This record gives sequence, C-alpha cells and structure tokens, in this order.
Amino acid sequence: MTKTTLLAAGLMGLTLLAMPAGSDAQSRGSSADAPIAWGARVVEYRSDGTLTLSNDVELTQGQNRFRADRMSGLNQSGDSRIEASGNVYFVTPTQTIRGDRATYNTADDTIVVTGDVILTQGENVATGSRLTYNTRTEAARIEGGQSGRVRGVFYPGSTRGTGA
Repeated sequence: MTKTTLLAAGLMGLTLLAMPAGSDAQSRGSSADAPIAWGARVVEYRSDGTLTLSNDVELTQGQNRFRADRMSGLNQSGDSRIEASGNVYFVTPTQTIRGDRATYNTADDTIVVTGDVILTQGENVATGSRLTYNTRTEAARIEGGQSGRVRGVFYPGSTRGTGA
C-alpha cells in the first residue's frame, strides 16, 4: 500500500467517522441484504440466466442506487458479479460515487469503481482513479491515478450527503 493510498484512506476514514450516527447507522447492512430491483430500456436474457441491461440502466438495493449506460452479469443466484460501464453512479443516502466503469460483487458486498472517480459526501469531495466501497460496512478506499495522487477537499462539519 502506498503512502498516498494510506493518506487518502485515513482522510476518508476521518470524514466517514464524522458522519452522524442516527438512522443511517441503524440501516447499515440492510441495503446489502435487500433484493435488487432493476430497470433499463433494453434487456437481453441469456440461457445461463444472466441479464445484460443497456440504455438508462438503474439498479436499486435498499436505499442504494446503481446507474450506468450498460450493466451485465445480473442473475438470480444471489451472488452476481455485475459489470457496469459508461456514466457509472453509485448513490447511497450519504455518498455519491461517480466513475467510468464499475464491478459490483454481491457475494462480498463490494463495488470497485474505476476511471475518473469522484466521491462526494455533503460538500466533501475526493478524486482518484480507483475506489473500493463495501455496501455493508460503508467503508471506502480511494487510490490515485497515473500521478499516484488522490485529491480532496473537506469541509469540517459537512458530512451529510443528499443522495442525489
């Protein structure tokens, strides 16, 4: 793990720890256990039971929303590995993650977003090239791009997001 990654993880940790407990803490884990609802303008079904969704794709799981131009790998097994590309957004009640591509592994409740990654929480913003987010624990780790740097702006007292 590089110093940049450790520093970014520490800064994000401080920001995430500053979140008010309240109802968000009570719902922790509930989204990861919730069923996945989906919608898209075009749906392709394959004989192995997986779906490929395209054009205005949106998945919802509990209070979380996952949007992209295209997603594939969604199935009924309960352990889907969903690949998303194009205008990727993952939105929770307190955070918004944006990137170019993402992989959501429902077996371990982890989403990895890559490309030009932007994580916002209230007014706080962090940018990098790769973000790993656990939907059960709400822990995030962001890594730098080619320059190896993660950049961010944090506003003390601004931890509540709007979940746009």
